[in-house]
Amino acid sequence: MSMVSTYCPHFSGLRRSSPNLHNAPSQSFLQHFGSQLRLPSSPKPCRAVIAMSGSGKFFVGGNWKCNGTKDSITKLVSDLNSAKLESDVGILQPLFFNPYVVVAPPFVYLDQVTSSLTDRIEVSAQNSWIGKGGAFTGEISVEQLKDIGCKWVILGHSERRHVIGEDDQFIGKKAAFALNEGLGVIACIGELLEEREAGKTFDVCFQQLKAFADVVPSWDNIVIAYEPVWAIGTGKVATPQQAQEVHVAVRDWLKKNVSEEVASKTRIIYGGSVNGSNCGELAKEEDIDGFLVGGASLKGPEFATIVNSVTTKKVAA
Repeated sequence: MSMVSTYCPHFSGLRRSSPNLHNAPSQSFLQHFGSQLRLPSSPKPCRAVIAMSGSGKFFVGGNWKCNGTKDSITKLVSDLNSAKLESDVGILQPLFFNPYVVVAPPFVYLDQVTSSLTDRIEVSAQNSWIGKGGAFTGEISVEQLKDIGCKWVILGHSERRHVIGEDDQFIGKKAAFALNEGLGVIACIGELLEEREAGKTFDVCFQQLKAFADVVPSWDNIVIAYEPVWAIGTGKVATPQQAQEVHVAVRDWLKKNVSEEVASKTRIIYGGSVNGSNCGELAKEEDIDGFLVGGASLKGPEFATIVNSVTTKKVAA
């Protein structure tokens, strides 16, 4: 399905008045960003592009990050196993409206979750090493992830980029190795607040996309997650219009730099303080194909609400 939409280099910009926080600790800089956000007085003009809405199945991922204990994860898995998910309607509904759902537990609980979670939900790792296993203390290999039943891995998350210090090329090579070994990749992109303020949102996202495009063998098993860093863990969420215009721009970049088919088929999901209250409006947007959820994914009933926001996509489609 094609559509005419717009994106603009200085769109819907958010402004702050605070010092440069590139090197501050993750939690404090995100909290500080969140406290300083305000809307600009007038956005710059936009330019029109032709873009296509995604044709893949609605995709929702839950990133549990460094949270949980054996007991709390047992409870969370139980809640997910008993949740009424829209995917329960099965083949009677169009493919797009049976959500594809994954969760990403901490490494030490992967085996517990893969052995106890309903098969309606697949399991993802939060990271993987750039090559085969070996003398790499603290890392986890793709072979090990596959051995315990993982189907996906999250790569390029902002906390890996801006706290751990992984660069675009390193992340791209990790994605290429994981894909070559048979894992699906949730490839994260997104800008810092000062980059958005400077009108560099698209430059940053396109540079991060190019690092994937330069090395990945195929886009068949890639989901792109747009996660503006200023919205992660801050309680601030991009408006549906702000998220949509970045998703449109990303899809247009794929069309021009990869192929029209990849642009149409690749799912582009949104992450950044998504919760049960805002997911419905976000899901209505043409190019938002699902979500990568942080804190709200630790609450079974709320995560189910987010998964079931696919029903608003039905209405909007």
